[in-house]
Amino acid sequence: MIDFSRVQKELVECRKDAAGSGIQVSPKSDNLVNLIGTIPGPTGTPYEGGVFQIEITIPDGYPFEPPKMKFTTKVWHPNISSQSGAICLDILKDQWSPALTLKTALLSVQALLSAPQPDDPQDAVVAQQYLKDYQTFVNTARYWTESFAKTSSRGVEDKVQKFVEMGFPEAQVRSILEAVGGDENLALERLL
Repeated sequence: MIDFSRVQKELVECRKDAAGSGIQVSPKSDNLVNLIGTIPGPTGTPYEGGVFQIEITIPDGYPFEPPKMKFTTKVWHPNISSQSGAICLDILKDQWSPALTLKTALLSVQALLSAPQPDDPQDAVVAQQYLKDYQTFVNTARYWTESFAKTSSRGVEDKVQKFVEMGFPEAQVRSILEAVGGDENLALERLL
């Protein structure tokens, strides 16, 4: 049985520190089973400047079972499937502990972006490129970050303006747009 009070506490903790860490977790809908996590790309990596969304599903056995996580933002990385977004990370499998939280899991995913493990890949093609042609890997990862994980600031301002004109508070609009990676449809669902 899911410990919903714990999930709620974890969401509150993430909100408190979101400005400092850049890591956010919020419900995808009106339940606490399906969540959206957002992590910033680590500085000094090809992912820098990107904002990456991760779909989180809380299993029935949480916190004794790990949350299920997968990227919804496309990422070029040896340990993340370029097709499905599946993540190869030990704490999301057999190394999970109930002492870990959604935030620590997302921090670990963010750390994985900084330190790929090509010898234990989720995406063999990316891992081979990483090992055999590192510069091409970096260029491809940077291109994917630019293409899929960055929203132009002008585009964001246009979206904010559109929602404000619909009568929504600007601060709430900005927060929700950031949480959903600029997806107007998801933002509208959350605002309503």
